[in-house]
Amino acid sequence: MWCASCLASACAGCTCNLCASAASAISRRSARLAYCGLFAASLVLSFLMRQFATPLLKQIPWINTFDYTQPDEWFQMNAVLRVSLGNFLFFAIFALMMIGVKDQNDRRDAWHHGGWIAKIVIWVVLIVLMLCVPNIVITIYEILSKFGSGLFLLVQVVMLLDFTNNWNDSWVEKDEQKWEIALLVVTVVCYLSTFAFSGLLFMWFNPSGQDCGLNVFFITMTIILAFAFAIIALHPQVNGSVMPASVISVYCAYLCYTSLSSEPDDYACNGIHRHSKQVSMSALILGMLTTVLSVVYSAVRAGSSTTFLSPPSSPRSGTKNPLLANENVEAGKGDCKELDVRPVSYSYTFFHLIFALASMYSAMLLTGWTSAASDSSELMDVGWTTVWVRICTEWATAALYIWTLVAPLLFPDRDFS
Repeated sequence: MWCASCLASACAGCTCNLCASAASAISRRSARLAYCGLFAASLVLSFLMRQFATPLLKQIPWINTFDYTQPDEWFQMNAVLRVSLGNFLFFAIFALMMIGVKDQNDRRDAWHHGGWIAKIVIWVVLIVLMLCVPNIVITIYEILSKFGSGLFLLVQVVMLLDFTNNWNDSWVEKDEQKWEIALLVVTVVCYLSTFAFSGLLFMWFNPSGQDCGLNVFFITMTIILAFAFAIIALHPQVNGSVMPASVISVYCAYLCYTSLSSEPDDYACNGIHRHSKQVSMSALILGMLTTVLSVVYSAVRAGSSTTFLSPPSSPRSGTKNPLLANENVEAGKGDCKELDVRPVSYSYTFFHLIFALASMYSAMLLTGWTSAASDSSELMDVGWTTVWVRICTEWATAALYIWTLVAPLLFPDRDFS
């Protein structure tokens, strides 16, 4: 128990001392970014726990319940999952609390935007409490995290599609030659990068003298998908643009690389296995950065008029009707209380749910999807489970993008705008 107390003091000291002084200065507009900062802090804490908390966990009797000595990798994985579970519960509780919030007069709106000192204390307490739960709870959370991570990856893909389409539309709407040239340059650079990177993948993951049919299949599919994106987007009946197609192609090539680089270091077709430590660490950092950026983007886009996060009651949800389009109001006969009603601009529940799912995904990222422990404790996000998860994510990205292009043709009576 003394280990949990020590760890609690360390977590509380590091977090509260750094954040409490700035918590009162957090404005309503910056509240979403403050949640992003809290999530980023959980990633850092998970990484530190993975690297340094093994001796502490070995001394806790309800964690080290084994008659034989478990490898350090098991305790590292357990530490990451416990931090992730605490972070998940924090955001899941807020997601449940915010169900049904429609306007800023709701008391829960103030809970969402304020009380940051109390929130930080609750966050720390939840993470510390997770050190007291039995291993069976962590095992159940580990299983659930694999499904939650899959949902987060799908959300991540939707966010990428939303970003590329809005990027393309914003430049097209300017209707100036310099922006058209910029679109062309971005498209050409992205496609050249995709094909050049694919050529490097053939060199790195298809060594001569080895039967690497699986790797060749993955890389070839990536190239075929890049061509398919362009052909479908340029089809006369498809209301598409080649610039988003090029960006999605680069992202698919990146997913293919991260998948192949996650192959076990003793796999003969992993041509860079001699540098597996550096490769796995770089893939981990890129994955963590991608996770943080996608979560930040979802938070920033939550108030946008085009995002699916805006509830129907929001003034930003795309309706063209004025917020107070009532004849009585125009005549000065409206209720004064109705004048003060300001609908929320995004779904608070979905906002917190994104962070909860991202907590699960970050745990899988740091533990290699809890696959069998590697020979080296320095290797992270490595294993066949990670390989297939990333490849399936690439194919899901391709399928969703193609669907956004062909869906208006298959269902002309529906509005997909």
